Amino acid sequence: MFLLRSIPLRASLTQRNNIQNLCLRLASTHREIPALTKERYPVKRGQFSEVTDSDVAKFESILGGSSRVLQQAEDIQGYNIDYLGSVRGYSRVVLKPKSTEEVADIMKYCNERKLAVCPQGGNTGLVGGSVPVFDEVVISLQLMDKIEQIDEYSGILVCQAGCVLGTLEEKVNDKGLVMPLDLGAKGSCHIGGNVSTNAGGLRLVRYGNLHGSVLGVEAVTAEGRVMDLMSNFKKDNTGYHLKHLFIGSEGTLGIITKLSIFCPTASKSVNVAFLGLESYDAVKNTFMAAKRGLGEILSSCEMIDEASLESSTYHFNLQSPIEKYPFYMLIETSGSNMAHDEEKLSNFLESSMENGLVLDGTVTNEPTKMRNIWKLRELIADSLINDGYCFKYDISLPLDNFYDIVLAVRDRVGPLATKVTGYGHIGDSNLHLNVSCPKFTPEIYRLLEPFVYEYTSNVRGSVSAEHGIGFLKTKYLKYSKRPESLLLMQQMKQLMDPNGILNPYKVLPQV
Repeated sequence: MFLLRSIPLRASLTQRNNIQNLCLRLASTHREIPALTKERYPVKRGQFSEVTDSDVAKFESILGGSSRVLQQAEDIQGYNIDYLGSVRGYSRVVLKPKSTEEVADIMKYCNERKLAVCPQGGNTGLVGGSVPVFDEVVISLQLMDKIEQIDEYSGILVCQAGCVLGTLEEKVNDKGLVMPLDLGAKGSCHIGGNVSTNAGGLRLVRYGNLHGSVLGVEAVTAEGRVMDLMSNFKKDNTGYHLKHLFIGSEGTLGIITKLSIFCPTASKSVNVAFLGLESYDAVKNTFMAAKRGLGEILSSCEMIDEASLESSTYHFNLQSPIEKYPFYMLIETSGSNMAHDEEKLSNFLESSMENGLVLDGTVTNEPTKMRNIWKLRELIADSLINDGYCFKYDISLPLDNFYDIVLAVRDRVGPLATKVTGYGHIGDSNLHLNVSCPKFTPEIYRLLEPFVYEYTSNVRGSVSAEHGIGFLKTKYLKYSKRPESLLLMQQMKQLMDPNGILNPYKVLPQV
């Protein structure tokens, strides 16, 4: 989203940069600190060692003192709770390395001692993958935030894994480039976490996922070996592409410490359209018209239902530029010739309105107005947690069935939910289904799961589109992966992490 490159990020994201403010944020939204994960979900602690004082002393020797070894309850509580407030561990120590060598030394020691480890970036994940389940040692990569190189000629960025995505966007923009990844949490999420979860985001329709953009990674294995898989070339056909083992593995096969990523040239011409539509069918047909009419300049295509927009405008005191409609679409174009792009966009909108697909809309290329329109979409996720608790489902669905699940869930949960909403990246078939309620209850949980995943499986969708599996979806992975695939994944985990210490209880079902 090139329009945001010089615009300050919203306050809620800035607050989340300091993860220790998490409990204060929960209190400010009148949300309870969640129950321990082991009390809320059926999960059994693995046969790992417990951290002792001698272990802490060893960590202090590796990190050069106690300043980067956090032990006080008030200092580490935020590292134990996820952003949604859905899971909570009870780790007693948080380590903050600054280099790959320190990470390697920590992992070598933890593997010898059979101490379970939870790697953590910005802790903005939505599936419980970035916080401990029990008492795992948390390795926070917050201090590994060096940008080593930005090559404006090749478009290659090399940086440590703890760099904040929003910071990287600003730095590459200064070189006339653009990050191929854009997320609502870019003010606090880390690029290493993004790559570890193969995050999707708002630009995927234009630039594809991170498996295509990431050229190389450096990662530390469970045994403390440093895997230098860095590359500065898009074409590097030298045997097995081992970097792909770490992209999307959510810290279960290794800890990404450095990476190189290709950043395209920034577009000179950006336009944003915000449209009102009467039905989902109109949304679907408008998307098809946009693909045909806008072609190569289409960079984002988002769908928002009425309840999602109402939540965003209400909780953040925003104003929609058009009247109320059952559905909205946010379409962005990015190109190199303003006159050409405006003509294509004008022809597309004129045709869509003549055909009765689009009932109302506004178009702008003015930076402030574009920023305000994008705010309507980007703040939805934060707004929906203000009702108390929010069950969030990130799924891929065929476009013909894209919105049906929202209606099905709305009927199923009835008055137990404050609201059931759907929005997301229709450009890549990714729906964000949200069920807001006053608080987490077993009753509504049992109504939603496994129903949502069974429904998704029945239409041959994916139980996770871009947020990963983490802890919350492990037992539902079977709905998207065949037994043969699960077996191979388990064999890879056993080979690369024989003691099972790397982010245990995540991704793979417990056996």
